[in-house]
Amino acid sequence: MKAFASAVAVLFSFAALAQTTPQQPQPVEHTYIIHNFHTESGVVLPEAKIVYGTYGHLNAAGDNAILLPSHYMAKMNGYGWIIGPGKALDPGKQFLITSELFGNGRSSSPSNTPEPFHGPRFPVTTIRDNVEAVHQLLTEELGVKHLQAVIGFSMGAQQAFQWAVSYPDYMDRIIATSGTAKTYGHGIVRLESEINAIETDPTFKGGDYTEEPVKGIQSFGLVWTAWLFSQEWWHQELWKTDSPAGTTLAQVIEQYKTNFIPGADANDLILQMRTWEKHDVGTTPGFHGDTAKALGSIKAQVLYMPSATDLYFPVTDARYEAPAIPHCTLLPIPSLWGHPAGAAASPADAKFLNENIAAFMKGEAVHP
Repeated sequence: MKAFASAVAVLFSFAALAQTTPQQPQPVEHTYIIHNFHTESGVVLPEAKIVYGTYGHLNAAGDNAILLPSHYMAKMNGYGWIIGPGKALDPGKQFLITSELFGNGRSSSPSNTPEPFHGPRFPVTTIRDNVEAVHQLLTEELGVKHLQAVIGFSMGAQQAFQWAVSYPDYMDRIIATSGTAKTYGHGIVRLESEINAIETDPTFKGGDYTEEPVKGIQSFGLVWTAWLFSQEWWHQELWKTDSPAGTTLAQVIEQYKTNFIPGADANDLILQMRTWEKHDVGTTPGFHGDTAKALGSIKAQVLYMPSATDLYFPVTDARYEAPAIPHCTLLPIPSLWGHPAGAAASPADAKFLNENIAAFMKGEAVHP
């Protein structure tokens, strides 16, 4: 079961959903520090750290860059499914930046920030906080004058939409997979149930724990797993695809329970869920909570790719949002793999994503 446990850990960290091969390019790791970073909550962090990766090199004009912002608890290598030989993005021609969200345990997080903002006292950082920090990184640290695209999966898709609203002239395109421009009520209920699963562990102690609340984190993992794939995925027992022969459903469930995101800190898990559930492009200054108006301000070409069976960000939510976006192609991913379909969870998903993203980047037609 060791190999299976490893596979589960890779999949559910969302950090490396594609198979890693010797030919797959790896990012160069960097850290950017912002002093006295003002968050939307009003809290000023004396030092905000962003961990990010780069592939390739910025050209002299500073305009061959593509940003790939990270998803839930992911690291900078979470976009291997789209980068490299035979895939949509070529680091030999493009300068690719993969940024890590606040709260993932490497960028500034509850677990690695000193008092007075350690643990539960770390401010809830919004998607816009992350966008503002990375905009400073791109413009002041890297000298990126313009982006060819912002491409994001899940919480990365949330960031892509926010980029297009906050900085409408800064990119030509955005591509959003398995993610929406707003977190709606049912999604907030899901996130609250996962937060509650952690917080009800007596070891949690309001976030001031001296040892990780393991039982709470395991309960969180089980709740998360129930939403991860489609019901039909479970009905067809597609979990057998990468499992050793003879693996039982009970063993699968146990692995999800105990190896969902190995080593994750409880306060970090909660912080990123708070970031997720608070997101709404309509609360961007100037739009007064009007999500449709904010979406209507987007100037970039948009390729909107929800998973047809996503329970986190339902395709119905995407169908509500897409008509409000001026230059939008809505292209659902035909998959039974639920939420992870947006990060190439299966070979068919990888083919669909890479072919259509490559075509969109070239200005060509995309195909359902």
